[in-house]
Amino acid sequence: MASPAPTSLTGVLERIIFFNEENHYTIAEFRPDAVNPADPAAKVTIVGALPGVECGETLHLEGEWTRHAQHGAQFKVAAFKSELPASVYGIRKYLGSGLVPGIGKVYANKIVDAFGTDTFRVLSEESGRLRDVEGIGQKRAASIKRAWDEKRTERELYIFLQTYGVTPSQCVKLVNHFGPQAKQVLMNEPYRVAREIDGIGFKTADRIAINLGFANDAPPRLDAGILYALETLQEEGHTAFRESDLVEYSANQLETSGELVTARIQALVETKALIRHAPAGVADPLPGSGLLQLPHNDRAEQKIADVVQRLGRVGSGLPPIKADAAVQWAEQKAGFAFHELQRVAVRLALTAKFSILTGGPGTGKTTILRALVEILKAKKVRVHLAAPTGRAAQRLAETTGGFASTIHRLLKYDPASGGFTSNESHPLATDFLVVDEASMLDARLASALLQAVPARAHLLLVGDTDQLPSVGAGNVLKDLIATGRVPVTRLSVIYRQKEQSGIVTTAHAINAGDASLPPAVTDLAGIQAWSDLTFVVATDAEDCLAKVTALCTEFVPRLWKWFDPVDDVQVLAPMHKGVAGVANLNVTLQAALNPHARGLRGPAAEYRPGDKVIQLRNNYDKNLFNGDIGTVKAVDGVNGTLDAEFDGEQHTFERGEFNDLVLAYAISIHKSQGSEYPVVIIPLLKGHFMMLQRNLLYTAITRGRKKVVIVGEPAAYGMAVRNSESKQRITHLQAKVAVLGG
Repeated sequence: MASPAPTSLTGVLERIIFFNEENHYTIAEFRPDAVNPADPAAKVTIVGALPGVECGETLHLEGEWTRHAQHGAQFKVAAFKSELPASVYGIRKYLGSGLVPGIGKVYANKIVDAFGTDTFRVLSEESGRLRDVEGIGQKRAASIKRAWDEKRTERELYIFLQTYGVTPSQCVKLVNHFGPQAKQVLMNEPYRVAREIDGIGFKTADRIAINLGFANDAPPRLDAGILYALETLQEEGHTAFRESDLVEYSANQLETSGELVTARIQALVETKALIRHAPAGVADPLPGSGLLQLPHNDRAEQKIADVVQRLGRVGSGLPPIKADAAVQWAEQKAGFAFHELQRVAVRLALTAKFSILTGGPGTGKTTILRALVEILKAKKVRVHLAAPTGRAAQRLAETTGGFASTIHRLLKYDPASGGFTSNESHPLATDFLVVDEASMLDARLASALLQAVPARAHLLLVGDTDQLPSVGAGNVLKDLIATGRVPVTRLSVIYRQKEQSGIVTTAHAINAGDASLPPAVTDLAGIQAWSDLTFVVATDAEDCLAKVTALCTEFVPRLWKWFDPVDDVQVLAPMHKGVAGVANLNVTLQAALNPHARGLRGPAAEYRPGDKVIQLRNNYDKNLFNGDIGTVKAVDGVNGTLDAEFDGEQHTFERGEFNDLVLAYAISIHKSQGSEYPVVIIPLLKGHFMMLQRNLLYTAITRGRKKVVIVGEPAAYGMAVRNSESKQRITHLQAKVAVLGG
């Protein structure tokens, strides 16, 4: 039986094939020790972040063997240590690589011929002897010495950082941010690293600090830990947190006493690193009963509250519109009579400066928006339509006949200033702003958007409060409704009943807590072509995976041949991990739907022409935003780039940007917010129990425009419907609006 491939290698770096300046991702030829240097077959390919390395160095590598479809076996580096070469062969290669200005191959050979294995000591300690080498005078010797010292400092810095558990990719971020001061910052202010560098969190900084000898109860550690605790809670959706609960949470995380944490919270409040709010309406509040906020969350919610007050205080800028007559005109144009609630919603939007329209699928939101836009256009009103995602904006434009854009594009991000061009000082040139899918608005985006609304303009937020809340922190739509300060129309009558839409009726049944299973079949052959929602029973995770794959590759092309299995079908999974999780589904579906294309390996996957991909972060330079879905058009293995098309626009991604993309044959239900797809397939298993909630299932089903197929265990469906206790988000927006309202 063959022995397993080693997870560590030691040898000489022979040649750098590819190097990314931004993240130091490297592809290189490497010659392991104890092999013949002249044997080309002895060289192996290594890939990974290798900051500061040069040809000729001896490297000690830790990692794993992988296989690239095009280039074969590769060693993927997870960690490494480097040493200056000790042999004449290595020294000659190292100096001849061009790393030291003034030393090319010719002078490298001359210097090594003169000093042999003593070369590096001479460069460091006796650089004057360089003038003994033919062709090197005083000026060139001084230049070589300066360059050598700079390179040595850089090497020592990388070695120092890795000694304290900093990974190669984190080394790159530290050096790029702090430059030559990185070592000093790390030794004196290790927690500053967590505050200032994206991707290096408190836990990494804390490990470094403890390795450097920082005490467990040192004030810098406690302060950083408290702020980190609030940032962690922010990721769970909270913009604020009760002080006594934060003390307990932080003390547990930091393994220290509540008294020490309480003292440091007071210090952070005094320096305004934390904002404290006393309980509303309580004359003598108990210690720890108030809420604490990070300053940026406090500012964001305060700005939202200010706009609520401003819009209510300033008169309308619309031309005179007789609301009742306008509604009658819109009904005649539509060719049918509106329901009274729909009339109320249109009248309210025309008369109230700020209003909210909410309701589930099939309750007539589209009819209202189409009528409203037609009325405003007829009155020559400047109307703008926006939504948080590109797909939601596209759907808004299609259903209303107006032009719609994403919120980010509407506000125009300016990379130079790090903010939006449209803001409180430079408001949008609009008379009426309609924002769809408003349940997706987190506090920071809502703040930026509302500040850009002119004082005399009207604002209408449209959303479904039963969907999942925003990915970012906050609960803006629900909070604004709860204030009672913003007029709300709640649509409750289902108008699509006559179509017998299984998607609509099932969604409303879920909201009502009805756990009755939709029409179910045990195999795919039982699905009826006319049915728009079917439950396919799966016995376990493997059966679920097989049936989801068969749906995408065989069933949809055969029975619903007008749908493209890649472009029109979207798999939405509750979780990332597991056999039927997003990650494994993507690997399986890529192999099934796009098996033959030659691809380019990235950190998370191999990308092939034809692959569906999703953007994971906002990239204002590319005008791409978190959640945008595109298609890989071409890959360039030589230059390490890929071209992908998003909404008709082609973008090139360098290797350093591959972390922004993942395969999107399957995505999480959270990522699908604000989007609709012709066909939605939902794996649903008891193993997803941690994520099984009513609003999650409701959101997934309402993403399907034409067809929805749930594949899974009936018990999991019941678990999700019965679990209506979605986690309560703690915010301070309602209280801020109440204070301004007097």
